[in-house]
Amino acid sequence: MAEIADLRTRSVLPIGTVMLLTDLTARQIRYYEAQGLVQPARNAGNHRTYSLNNVNELLEIRSQMADGFTLADVKRLKHPRHHEDSDAEVRQVLRDELLNQSRLNQSPDPGPAIGFRQSH
Repeated sequence: MAEIADLRTRSVLPIGTVMLLTDLTARQIRYYEAQGLVQPARNAGNHRTYSLNNVNELLEIRSQMADGFTLADVKRLKHPRHHEDSDAEVRQVLRDELLNQSRLNQSPDPGPAIGFRQSH
């Protein structure tokens, strides 16, 4: 019997099934492939086939994008240029994202409404 790890890498899922599992469109999935973020196999008919590992990668991408990461951030997290620098790069991306989120959560005081007089 095949090991579970082997089953996770077996590319047998068509794009329609992957769309249902990930809640992504075919266009999004193909775009992420074009960006080098996921690499499906091709069957004899040259159709894309995906593994469970591919599905996990797509779910992670979707989650990161929903959390406000840019595609460039997702690429850096997935494909760090230098292994030694990868931890520093990941920390910087996360630090930038936390800073961005904290700015969004702070609501500045709008002050008095312009054009309205206060009644005494």
